Amino acid sequence: MKALILAGGRGTRISEHTFNKPKPMVPINGHPILQHLIEIYAIQGFYDFEIALGYKGEVIIDWINQIKEPKTNTVFLPIAEKKALNIRGVDTGLDTQTGGRIKKLLSSSDKTVFATYGDGLGNIDLEALLNFHFSQNRLATLTAVRPPARFGYLELAGDKVEVFGEKNQSAAGWINGGFFVLEPEVANYINGDDEPFEIGALPRLTQIGQLSAYKHYGFWQPMDTLREQQELEKLAMKQIPPWFEGILRKS
Repeated sequence: MKALILAGGRGTRISEHTFNKPKPMVPINGHPILQHLIEIYAIQGFYDFEIALGYKGEVIIDWINQIKEPKTNTVFLPIAEKKALNIRGVDTGLDTQTGGRIKKLLSSSDKTVFATYGDGLGNIDLEALLNFHFSQNRLATLTAVRPPARFGYLELAGDKVEVFGEKNQSAAGWINGGFFVLEPEVANYINGDDEPFEIGALPRLTQIGQLSAYKHYGFWQPMDTLREQQELEKLAMKQIPPWFEGILRKS
């Protein structure tokens, strides 16, 4: 089963790293976050990838070529126990929005696919996600996550503070964390290149009852800011980074 990865955005909120490369190529412990993301799929038995390219897509192409085995034209990553991976970059346009990129990649597929953003990591149980998607019999499933805690919280009675504490991630609401499962027909709900997936197809699918949410209670972390990149760097130093916890057993 193929995984589509959106890797064409400009990453302006982390411009310290993205002036000369796309955000998915920002390093986490010496390897681009894109590699960590691919490994999440590969260690769970999914080896076929299409990368939607845009801003500085040639950097990703160069990286793919560097890690390919010259004789077999396949990629081997150590954490996936030397399984052969097929990774292909597809130019989806410099200024194409997320919806347009997904539509372009779906146009070459007639089967169910995974899709996700190229800048977020999570220990998603992909087999459970896929089984959930099929059980719902809908066109699309997103992975619902709770955003990382960023601020302390207050409980007030008038102008009196009654509770002061650190914000708990589980106290936050659910948000779209990517890690989609999509049927090919989803392309019919995307109007064109300039339409973000999040304000076009996803609301349309919601209106007709064709979008499901798989609730993920484990680790999930985006890399939208320099601070978040630094946090991921620290987490990557662990013997098992949290985006691999509980899923290495599935390799």
